[in-house]
Amino acid sequence: MTDETDFYAEAHTSPETPLLARLNRETHVQVLAPRMLSGHLQGRLLSMLSHMIQPRRVLELGTFTGYSALCLAEGLPTNGELHTVEQNPELETRIRRYVVEAGLADRVYLHIGKALEIIPTLPGAWDMVFIDADKINNDAYYELVLPQVRPGGFILIDNVFWSGKVLPSYPIKAGDKDAWAVRAFNDKVQQDERVENVFLPLRDGLLLVRKR
Repeated sequence: MTDETDFYAEAHTSPETPLLARLNRETHVQVLAPRMLSGHLQGRLLSMLSHMIQPRRVLELGTFTGYSALCLAEGLPTNGELHTVEQNPELETRIRRYVVEAGLADRVYLHIGKALEIIPTLPGAWDMVFIDADKINNDAYYELVLPQVRPGGFILIDNVFWSGKVLPSYPIKAGDKDAWAVRAFNDKVQQDERVENVFLPLRDGLLLVRKR
C-alpha cells in the first residue's frame, strides 16, 4: 500500500492497546530491523482472526519481540495456549517481560531455538499457525506443521509479497534465494489441493490458508 492508504487504513482500524503501542515504539527505537514487527494494522487483523477462530492451540514461528504473539493471544479461550518459537536468544528477556505484563505467562509458551528442531517436540494438533520466520524455509515449515493442523484449521504465512519481488514482472536476481523461495512457495500453495487459500495484499502480503 502507499503511505496515504496505509495511514487511512490504520486511522479506520481499532487502536492498539497501550501495551502493544509501547512494545511497537520500543521495538522501533531499540531493536534492529523493526520492520519485522507485525505492527498496528496487521496486528489488529491477527487479533480479529483469532477472535473469530477461537483457537485453543496456536503455534507461531518467528516471535521477534512478541507483538504478533500478544495479538494472536487476544482471541484465545480460557483454556487456550500459544506456543511461539524464536531463534534469537537476545530477544528472550524482552519477549518474556511483555508476556508477563500482558498477564499471559500461564498461556503463552516461548521456545528459543531453531523452529525445524523444536516443532517436532511440540504436541499437536494446532487450530492456528502463524509462519513468520526465515522465508527460505517457508515450505519446510508448512510441510512440517500441516499434518499437525486439525481439519478446518488455519495457517497464516507473512511476507508473501516479499517487497513485490514475487510478481511475475519482477526480474529476481539469480542469487536472491529468499525471493525465489517465496515465489515458489506461493505457487505451491495455490496448487495444493489439501488447502484453500486467500492472498491478502496487506503490508508485505499475508497468505491465509485453511486445511480441508
